[in-house]
Amino acid sequence: MFDEALIAAARVSKSWPFQEAMKLVKRYPDGKPGGEPVLFETGYGPSGLPHIGTFQEVLRTTLVRRAYEIVSGGAPTRLVAFSDDMDGLRKVPDNVPNKALMEANLGKPLSRIPDPFAAGFQSFAHHNNAMLRDFLDRYGFDYEFVAASDRYNSGAFDDALRLVLERYQAIMDIMLPTLRAERQATYSPVLPISDKSGAVLQVPVEVVDAANGIVRFEDEGETVEQSILGGKAKLQWKVDWAMRWFALGVDYEMCGKDLTDSVTQSGRIVRALGGRMPENMIYELFLDENGEKISKSKGNGLTIDEWLTYGTEESLGFYLFREPKSAKSLHVGIIPRAVDEYWQFRAKIPDQPLEQQLGNPAWHLLRANGYKGGDGDTLPVSYGLLLNLVSVLGAGATREQVWSYLGNYIPDADPARYPDLEALVDRALAYNRDFVAPTLSRRAPSGNEAAALRALDAMLEKMPESASAEDLQTEVYEIGKREEFGFESLRDWFRALYETLLGSSQGPRMGSFIALYGVANTRKLIAEALAAA
Repeated sequence: MFDEALIAAARVSKSWPFQEAMKLVKRYPDGKPGGEPVLFETGYGPSGLPHIGTFQEVLRTTLVRRAYEIVSGGAPTRLVAFSDDMDGLRKVPDNVPNKALMEANLGKPLSRIPDPFAAGFQSFAHHNNAMLRDFLDRYGFDYEFVAASDRYNSGAFDDALRLVLERYQAIMDIMLPTLRAERQATYSPVLPISDKSGAVLQVPVEVVDAANGIVRFEDEGETVEQSILGGKAKLQWKVDWAMRWFALGVDYEMCGKDLTDSVTQSGRIVRALGGRMPENMIYELFLDENGEKISKSKGNGLTIDEWLTYGTEESLGFYLFREPKSAKSLHVGIIPRAVDEYWQFRAKIPDQPLEQQLGNPAWHLLRANGYKGGDGDTLPVSYGLLLNLVSVLGAGATREQVWSYLGNYIPDADPARYPDLEALVDRALAYNRDFVAPTLSRRAPSGNEAAALRALDAMLEKMPESASAEDLQTEVYEIGKREEFGFESLRDWFRALYETLLGSSQGPRMGSFIALYGVANTRKLIAEALAAA
């Protein structure tokens, strides 16, 4: 299935997906017993709307999965996306409507709370699960969706739940030393669901009959004996995670740094159940633009739809690939650079030796979900340049206007001929409308800058509309280097151009911009800047 040279290079690659995959090769040197697929799992708690931090775990796990398929020479694999929708709602998320409805259902399993969005879903959890699955499907992930509610309610977890009761004391011995004294007094690995209130109860539990799943507890002042089977209970988080690993036979699951302690305790619990802890990678958390941890309940992270309004699926994948063990900011301001860097890395692939390809983020992303295109595809115009064009055209710019200018720069400019660029035109218009146009401010040039702009205008007067970007760039450079204008460096000259002509402190290669926007149109920009001097 895979070329021997590829397998050999992948096994020694320093790229993190291959290094993670090699953990599984060591776990199963001869493949998983019985030829069973190696099982990868991702987890999601649908207590709030899914954000990119949720999606990234599926993407990164998929990258490890594909890497393992290579280093193992084609061993079978499965990916389960698991939703913990039996968890009790602890607080009302900030970013949902109908808060009174949510308040009235605090404590109940997420899958048994009405949908506050009134969108026709069976529950709040079903709504959030659908949002996550919709994007996973749009991105093309190969996964199996599993909801905790389905497994608990159908009895699929019943055997594992009986085992939890059989090993109850061993689990308590693991967990109690990790808890404060007041929490020890009420802690139970099992959380019965009240027949009276429907809430998930945080109460001490006594095992009555492990084989039949019967426990005893207090519910609103009454001593109750109740089965924990068939959806009448759920497990505490760390015990639930371990039970899931055991019941499903999970071999690999990554998680965020905030779950480091959970990994340790759940690993001990799964061993107490007679199972084996999955291989694991702990990644750093995403931060918002204020440096705060992203939270589903706060809604301070980017949603998947927000990223796709201003960037592409590939750019999102690229940003998530890089340095998973380093904390990174996640806000709309990083999207344009992510788009362009993805295409820069993608363009490098054909000229890279195999070992460098294996470290190229675009190489991994192109293989994540069976991409069939050419590895070395390029964009004729960068997203950054496109954004500069759109910002100059103004908030009312249209797709048709943008493509008419692209015709100055691209032979046979046609959306059908350049679908990747067409996708970015719409996103550039949205980004400009929402973030650039409202704050755009072109400053007046200083005395020496105005003199340099007049020299630039005189140069452009002699240039034909068909002048190449490289020729234009050379002339712009020459003006910036002239001592009479007093620029300490070319960087100062280009910053002046960006701030006086484009209203930004950063910008594109000016030769490329002039070729795209047109010589005559650029002279009009210069005239407007000089009029403000």
